[in-house]
Amino acid sequence: MAFNIGNKAQASHEQGQLGENQARKYLEQQGLTFVDQNVRYPFGEIDLIMQQGKEVIFVEVKYRSKSHFGGAVNALSKKQIQRLRRSAEHYMQVNKMDVICRFDLIAIDTGQIHWLKNAF
Repeated sequence: MAFNIGNKAQASHEQGQLGENQARKYLEQQGLTFVDQNVRYPFGEIDLIMQQGKEVIFVEVKYRSKSHFGGAVNALSKKQIQRLRRSAEHYMQVNKMDVICRFDLIAIDTGQIHWLKNAF
């Protein structure tokens, strides 16, 4: 019996993009301004970068179509947090930014959006 792992990975990537787009739209509706999306470095990725006033917000988006195993809110590991922090520091250095920043989590479970400000 053979399994096509590529299709599963593609579907997961597409769901992730859908979740990020939902998160961006939601945050814009809350008054935040879009800055950048899917910023990738060899050591990590930033899903969304938003701005609220003078504050820059690095957003990790977790999307789960089902709320099994604690759902999206509990899907963020310490290693992922470290990679996001390192990526954010690099982004700020490359763009010569000296601003206040914070790290938020958008968790999307079965159509519900949870916004955790200062999540880590």
